Amino acid sequence: MMKRRQILGQLALAPALFNTGFMLRPPANISRVQFSVNAYSFNALLRSGEMNFDDMMEYAAGIGLNAVDLTGYYFDNYPEIPPDAELFRLKKKALALGLNISWTGVRNNFCNPDAEARKQDIELIKNWLTVSQKLGASIMRIFAGRGTYEGYSKDEVKTWMVKDLKECAALAQQAGVIAGLQHHNDFLYKADEVIDILRRVDSEWLGLILDVGSLDDPDPYKEIEKLAPYANYWFVKEHVTQQGKRVPVDMNKIAAILKKENYQGYISFESLSDGDPREIVRDMLQSFQQAYKG
Repeated sequence: MMKRRQILGQLALAPALFNTGFMLRPPANISRVQFSVNAYSFNALLRSGEMNFDDMMEYAAGIGLNAVDLTGYYFDNYPEIPPDAELFRLKKKALALGLNISWTGVRNNFCNPDAEARKQDIELIKNWLTVSQKLGASIMRIFAGRGTYEGYSKDEVKTWMVKDLKECAALAQQAGVIAGLQHHNDFLYKADEVIDILRRVDSEWLGLILDVGSLDDPDPYKEIEKLAPYANYWFVKEHVTQQGKRVPVDMNKIAAILKKENYQGYISFESLSDGDPREIVRDMLQSFQQAYKG
């Protein structure tokens, strides 16, 4: 009877705990960080046919990753939507290997002054949000864009970009998949610019994929730290960009920023270096895990 009363008493406290947010946030000393790998790491192998998504998933499971990022343009017939049979087969394969498919991504360009081209990109994003939904992915990567916008100021581009991103956020909400904006050495070069766009769109369905290699600054780690509170997903590369030059990433600094934010989510590794990406990604994972435990 005493045990039953104790249980009932704990249940009576549950609403209060939910109201305080206690049960929604893990304690600061418990990490829920999970690890993934981005398909672009294997770009040459996937393009040549030497590797496919099945091989990539088996590799990821073999080195102890938790998930894979299946970028849209490595599917046959991209930008057309893959048949359900292919998506469901991949989903089943991931389950058999104990993996999640955490992410998909497409190419788009919201810098383009051509409104019709941007409209087509929004339609592409809408279609691939459905693909993401079918795969069980929680986030889909989109870009701000790059290229010339002759005859327009940067502020004018931002105005139509915010409008387009708001439309994408609404579509993401309908699909139940976050549209994740990856700053990618493109239109949004600085952390403050990225934050400004996120605030102007003002939707929980437009998230941020924090790319540590795409913040060119004398101190890129300060830029990374600025963006860290907004990040829904992290891309950790083997380099950061410092005044136009790629410099080897300091995993200890990245780990410290993640711990400071008590980040709970996916960290995806992406290799852009020459050499065997299978070895490089494995070494990156081990290096990060060592830094994170330290």
